Amino acid sequence: MRLIGLAVILTLSLTLAPLAVHAQQATKIPKVGMIFPGPIAPRVHLRNAFREGLRDLGYVEGQSIVFEFRAPEREGDPYDGLAAQLVRLKVDVIVAVTDAVAQAAQRATQTIPIVLISGLDPVGLGLVASLARPGGNVTGLSNVSSDLAPKRLELLKEIVPRLARVAILWNPSTGARQFQDFEAAGRTLKLRLLSLEARSAEDMERALEAATRDRADGLVMGAALFFGLRTRMGELAVKHRLPVISAMREGPAEAGLLLSYGPNLKDGFRRAAAYVDKILKGAKPADLPIEEPTKFDLIINLKTAKALGLTIPRTLLQRADEVIQ
Repeated sequence: MRLIGLAVILTLSLTLAPLAVHAQQATKIPKVGMIFPGPIAPRVHLRNAFREGLRDLGYVEGQSIVFEFRAPEREGDPYDGLAAQLVRLKVDVIVAVTDAVAQAAQRATQTIPIVLISGLDPVGLGLVASLARPGGNVTGLSNVSSDLAPKRLELLKEIVPRLARVAILWNPSTGARQFQDFEAAGRTLKLRLLSLEARSAEDMERALEAATRDRADGLVMGAALFFGLRTRMGELAVKHRLPVISAMREGPAEAGLLLSYGPNLKDGFRRAAAYVDKILKGAKPADLPIEEPTKFDLIINLKTAKALGLTIPRTLLQRADEVIQ
């Protein structure tokens, strides 16, 4: 009888063991990593928008999804170590906020899916084969639309009627397309452009001094690198009496820049959640086309305009999504 009992127990153990393993696998909580290009504090609202996007899709943090957020101590510090951390943690998806972050993530892994949120030149940088057919482990959202460069220059010209020389502050690390788009638009609008390259906060301050020295009538700030430096940028712009148009909605509201026109970043972070959801459900990044921005905001800061001695045309104020008094 003992032998029969042992045989039954052994049989049940062998039968139930695979079921237990299967149950453990079935309850595995997906892990999503996100790397920011600089300190998270100024970007908390964007991180929350991403979380809300996944919550709206039915995910519950700690129960059906786990987040691993990473960021360097300073804007523009290396991202490779952060990407390697997420690979060691065996995350299911890496969300890269910028092209440079996505490049670091792709150097760290060719297999873990990478979702790009605000790409400026993913094709030119070799992250994807094309926007329609990415072809590798990167997909997501481009932050560039063909009419953004001319639109920003046109807006600046509406406010500064005698606009002739415009400084373009850009980060060459994120691809040459940024300045190339402005070159084409500048020729059409008969504007002389001054290229100001900056990879760090120190470069940015030198660039502002150069813009003033070369008597620029206005400046366009578009690089993601400068997001966390926008307050300092606002201070320098007023000091040098330089009208600045930013690509970031937060510039005029929080930093005192003159105006901004560009994609709504919160909308982009919410849309990135949909990509993560599709990938966790089995979609391959190679088959998910990279989408261009769909929602744009025009923000005008009247307080800064007054400090610069500028009058904003009424027609422009009527078109604004937000006017800061």
